[in-house]
Amino acid sequence: MTSYTVGLKLGVRAKVLTIEAEDALVAALKIKLENPEALVTYDRKSNRRGDRRHPHEVQRAKTTG
Repeated sequence: MTSYTVGLKLGVRAKVLTIEAEDALVAALKIKLENPEALVTYDRKSNRRGDRRHPHEVQRAKTTG
């Protein structure tokens, strides 16, 4: 399976999640099932280099905390 990054908008807050899925549509639908009130803003294959330079909120908390 491939790793996908899905961007969400929950009310006024934006959130980014990474998930393993067969394709981009399945990744977005899995996230939408967990967060039915959220709007999916984007869905792309994870980019190791870019994600390392600009870590997601959860990864940032792990390295600083």
